[in-house]
Amino acid sequence: MSSATHPAAAPATSGAGSNAMILFAVAAVAVLLVAPFGVYPVFLMKVMCFALFACAFNLLLGYTGLLSFGHAMFFGGSAYICAHTTKVLGFTPELALLAGVAFSAVLGLLAGLLAIRRQGIYFAMVTLALAQMFFFFCLQAKFTGGEDGLQAVPRRPLFGVIDISQDIHLYYFVLAIFLFGFFVIYRTIHSPFGQVLKAIRENEPRAISLGYRANQYKLLAFVLSAALAGLAGSTKVLVFQLASLTDVAWQMSGEVVLMTLVGGMGTVLGPVVGAAVIVTMQNYLAGLGEWVLVIQGVIFVLAVSLFRRGFVGEVIAVWQQMKARRANS
Repeated sequence: MSSATHPAAAPATSGAGSNAMILFAVAAVAVLLVAPFGVYPVFLMKVMCFALFACAFNLLLGYTGLLSFGHAMFFGGSAYICAHTTKVLGFTPELALLAGVAFSAVLGLLAGLLAIRRQGIYFAMVTLALAQMFFFFCLQAKFTGGEDGLQAVPRRPLFGVIDISQDIHLYYFVLAIFLFGFFVIYRTIHSPFGQVLKAIRENEPRAISLGYRANQYKLLAFVLSAALAGLAGSTKVLVFQLASLTDVAWQMSGEVVLMTLVGGMGTVLGPVVGAAVIVTMQNYLAGLGEWVLVIQGVIFVLAVSLFRRGFVGEVIAVWQQMKARRANS
């Protein structure tokens, strides 16, 4: 009788967890839909842009085990392409976004072909070197505007019809982009492809011995991460109507690492929480000047020391311990 009872309990538990996730997702989307009526829309859009950027980076670091110090070149490169095609070539927003994503995907392919041949700190240094080369290219190129960047990028009508010049209208477009990007990442993580990435992260030699071509999987993950980072960068241009050297600087690559580690590397919601924390500090502590960087450094040290899994990672660990205790009692 006991053997008949235990197998039946597993699906019920799994179903309860799935229902809880669906309810949480619906509640989160509902909150985001009404959020701009209580919070400044531009601030919320900035959080979503950097949250998508952090989620894209987490796909590479948290689920593939590749630490890139050059993701700013995809974020900023796409921003420049989106700004140039909109301001100079007259593209509509959706076409400019596609152009930016396509550029970052191609750039990710080229950078990935060079970088994935190395592992560990060597991989990180190669990506940093490539990003610095791209930074100086953007500094010298004429179409980027040099140190001035590309300013006053117009918000042209979406699909030639929908007016996004008002922040509230643009907010829902940015929300749709964020949800799309987040869904792509979520489905990737929970697909057979995502399971192979986790296997490579945990034990690459064993994954290779099982017949998986690890370098090809890592390259695909790198390109997908670069494309989604580019989507975040292009979206940020539509929000702030600006593309500058700040978007391709090494500090931007450092910020996305900070967001991912503070929120929780290898968790679905961790990068979103981390991005919200860092962007909130940057906005509401801006009056402190350079001290914001000091505060960020202190928070990073505390997060690494006290919350090794990140904020979300620690919450998940505590929740799992509570469930285990209930199951054993």
